Amino acid sequence: MTRLRRAASAAALACLLPLTATVGASAATEPPSQPAPATAAARLPDPTGPHSVGRSTFHLVDHGRKDLWVPEADGRELMVDVHYPARPGTGPTAPYATTEEARLLLKSRELDKVIPPERFAATRTHSRVDAPPAAGRRPLVVLSPGFSVARYTITALAEDLASRGYVVASIDHAYESAGTLFPGGRMLTCVACEKARTEKDFNAAVVNRAKDASFVLDRLTGSRSPWKHADLIDRQRIGMAGHSLGGATAAAVMAADPRVRAGVNMDGAFQGAVPPGGLGGRPFMMLGTDDEIHRPGGKDKSWDEAWPRLGGWKRWLTVAGADHFSFSDFPFLGDQLLPPGTPYPGSGLSGRRSVDITRSYVAAFFDRHLRRIPQPLLAGPTRDNPEVRFNQP
Repeated sequence: MTRLRRAASAAALACLLPLTATVGASAATEPPSQPAPATAAARLPDPTGPHSVGRSTFHLVDHGRKDLWVPEADGRELMVDVHYPARPGTGPTAPYATTEEARLLLKSRELDKVIPPERFAATRTHSRVDAPPAAGRRPLVVLSPGFSVARYTITALAEDLASRGYVVASIDHAYESAGTLFPGGRMLTCVACEKARTEKDFNAAVVNRAKDASFVLDRLTGSRSPWKHADLIDRQRIGMAGHSLGGATAAAVMAADPRVRAGVNMDGAFQGAVPPGGLGGRPFMMLGTDDEIHRPGGKDKSWDEAWPRLGGWKRWLTVAGADHFSFSDFPFLGDQLLPPGTPYPGSGLSGRRSVDITRSYVAAFFDRHLRRIPQPLLAGPTRDNPEVRFNQP
């Protein structure tokens, strides 16, 4: 199967692994927890927190920067979904993706003939568009997706954090996904997939994404926020997590922006994001595959390099049976949408376990460091999560 073009360095490996190994692994190992009829829409997992979830979407433009990939563009454009605790039962259900966004993503993975784009796009979310928010001051978590995929691929995590009481801002970085719809009916495709070839290119992409995230913070927490409920955000409790290149971005933002107090890298090569002086003693968690890539001494040398530089609270967790996209929505949806018996290679973690582990450990991390709630889950291995290994390099 054709893969996305890899960077020359091994450090970029975790950003560019194919989707099919993940969804195929889940489908081949266990049946879906809630198998859907062949024509039914898929459904994201139920959020685990006590709150209903609202979602508002914004188009932001940083006119002070040129776009890294398309310099002739009118500034650096971003699409941002803000998920938040909401009053129950108000507003229409938020869409997952447009059919064309789904088609372009599936085509990039050679899955458009296996999974109908209409079914993938019709995935049911648990968010209500512009629902009135629940009262209370809320920590903010910024999310950044993997290279070549869009913000909607981490919706299950965003909805879960919002249901637990967080405001969550998920960013689409222009020209870095297979296809993202921008205002005016413009479908921006992955120019970066063609231009990013070397380790230097990916390092620049991480720095650029970090500026994107800081700009989003400026806008959301500034005096003229596009979100009319921005006063709900507690500006003293901000964290960031990301998948793949988005995980490197979390570290890069912390290195450059003191407003971000805690970060999580989900299976991404760091691309030089952690400087020799570290992240100012702020907490950081690495959550990745338990294999030859992200165990200590693995092929992704950036994790071994970053570990001693992280001078504050830190964890290096690896998940047995996971692969690169296990930390996104893909395995859970693949279990529902892939034809039975689809012969894909891969590892042995089901979509249900993928999403449960990701949401549990990321939420525990932010509960501990943004809310000061003790989290025994982060103290060491547990009987309920035998897949999760605590590494002590």
